[in-house]
Amino acid sequence: MPPRRRLSAVDRGRALSWIHDGVCMREVARRLAVSHSVIQRLRDRFETTGRAEERPRPGRPRITSRQDDRFVCLAALRNRSLTSNDLRGQLRMAANVRVSDQMIRNRLHEASLHSRRPAVRTPLTQAHRRARVEWCRRHLRWTRQQWSRVLFTDESCFTLSHPDGRVRVWGRQGERFIDGTVQERNRYGGGSVMVWGGFHLQGRTPLHLAHGILTGVHYRNEILQPIAIPVLRAMGVRSTLQDDNATPHRACIVTNFLGQQGVQRMQWPANSPDLAPIEHLLDVRGRRVRDNHPLPEMWLSLVSYSCRNG
Repeated sequence: MPPRRRLSAVDRGRALSWIHDGVCMREVARRLAVSHSVIQRLRDRFETTGRAEERPRPGRPRITSRQDDRFVCLAALRNRSLTSNDLRGQLRMAANVRVSDQMIRNRLHEASLHSRRPAVRTPLTQAHRRARVEWCRRHLRWTRQQWSRVLFTDESCFTLSHPDGRVRVWGRQGERFIDGTVQERNRYGGGSVMVWGGFHLQGRTPLHLAHGILTGVHYRNEILQPIAIPVLRAMGVRSTLQDDNATPHRACIVTNFLGQQGVQRMQWPANSPDLAPIEHLLDVRGRRVRDNHPLPEMWLSLVSYSCRNG
């Protein structure tokens, strides 16, 4: 192992103390596992300046100026999806400065800009945004009693192989494709089950396994009439059904059926799954029961988790 060429502040103090006590420099270098020249420079520097710290070193001069660094940062902030190669090209065209991709990344890191996986959200138009704001203002001052009369419902598709981007692996260079660092995923999802459920402040509905494509007729006959309506009746006369704007939910036969049953339905803004608490509940439940079981076992796992946690 080659000798070190740098000394820590503690080792510098120890070395100077030993030299003051008469220990030769080669013995001091041997004790600290450094080269003789390191101890000699330390002694000469202390005798000349009276200080043991190393003088600041200028390092390699920066190729980019402060103005160039600001240009790179502003270009990245204006278009967050630009790559370091794109930014390098823009800097070369604007200031005739040729740098490497790594230097571009270094300048962005100095400005606290780091590469991240982009967050995903539903596309929203201005009309969507206005509807969301109006819905939030309408329900901003709702009391706990008012929310207790709302039955939140939704369907969710649970797949055996779900690319949720949460899986990470540890690996060294050159180990990208070894078995331990590769996640197997079926190209077509490996099968799935469609589950409907609902909950309110005092309880929940049983889970319903939807077979085939969910239509308005199936939604009325298999979900609303046998499951949702009895729960709404038990909640009280002023209970409210919350479901999203999916095509089966807004079919005419469903709307007419709810009107005949006297069920009050909450108006829901389009493209707003994040506002429904059941969406977050189903997401958590799906991640906890997804253990790459066969489909019947996944259904049993969902039912078991629902019975334990509600």
